[in-house]
Amino acid sequence: MSETDLVVVGVDVGGTNIEVGSVDERHHVLQRAKAATPEGGPENVIRVITELVGSLDAHPIAVGVGIPGVVHEGRALTVPNLTGWTENVDLIGPLSGQLGVPVTLGNDANVGLLGEWIAGAARGGRNVLGLWMGTGIGGGLILDGRPYVGSRGAAGEIGHVIVLAGGALCTCGRRGCAEAYAGRRSMRGVATSMVDAGWKTSLFTIRDDEGKTKLTSKVWAEALDDEDQLAEKLFDTAIETLGIAIGSTNNLLDLDRVVIGGGLAEKLGQDLADRLFSAAKPWMLQHNPDLKFVVSELGDDAGVVGAAALARAAVITS
Repeated sequence: MSETDLVVVGVDVGGTNIEVGSVDERHHVLQRAKAATPEGGPENVIRVITELVGSLDAHPIAVGVGIPGVVHEGRALTVPNLTGWTENVDLIGPLSGQLGVPVTLGNDANVGLLGEWIAGAARGGRNVLGLWMGTGIGGGLILDGRPYVGSRGAAGEIGHVIVLAGGALCTCGRRGCAEAYAGRRSMRGVATSMVDAGWKTSLFTIRDDEGKTKLTSKVWAEALDDEDQLAEKLFDTAIETLGIAIGSTNNLLDLDRVVIGGGLAEKLGQDLADRLFSAAKPWMLQHNPDLKFVVSELGDDAGVVGAAALARAAVITS
């Protein structure tokens, strides 16, 4: 069997975009494709994934998919940041039927951290937290040198660690989650309300000038670079909130590395990781003196590489 026969496709479904890529055995992304994440429910997401995979010049032996929700036994149990996902969904059956190859499903942050662990910033880490800042706040874990997803696939959900009992309403339906303060969707809602209350901001002007429909990571980065007061206020709150969540997580798990990924990590770089470390330290009872906070090395490719690795492992062990 030639090297091209061993290509696997990884799919990273985010709240804003769906990224796909063909990946070889050395975890190199050979080709990429991207489209906006559709609204309307799972059927539309399945359609876009199928179209994107079909657009690649690849004949994969398997496809791996990362989805922003809790995954258990091949089903997405809850997907709070995608519209129209009201019940647990079988993605493997429809996708494998349309693509004609085995399909493996995982949580998007878990596969993103897996990508960084095998080919990026988490290499060599034994107890690692991956924190992905995007539409929501995703998290993944490597514990004692192995990926850890828990009893039903819900481990690592740092975005839904409660940082303030009875606090802001989260998209998951509960109050006080870290994501309610630090996810881009929640921050956009607060920014809209504050503008209605009389605050001034360049966020929405930048969004319109960039031809965007959402406050993307690029929009936030530009507003922060412009020292926009509202953007800085909301971002400071996000950092403070995530510091509480990360510090508490470290107290539970005794980490040796925290990897920060997502669009904001790409735009803001190591400075973002350093700010999160500073925000987390006051909440840590005792941390490993070698604990490192680092940004993702693979960027958008992290989820694609990790999803492909998940699919490749499933094929090997089947």
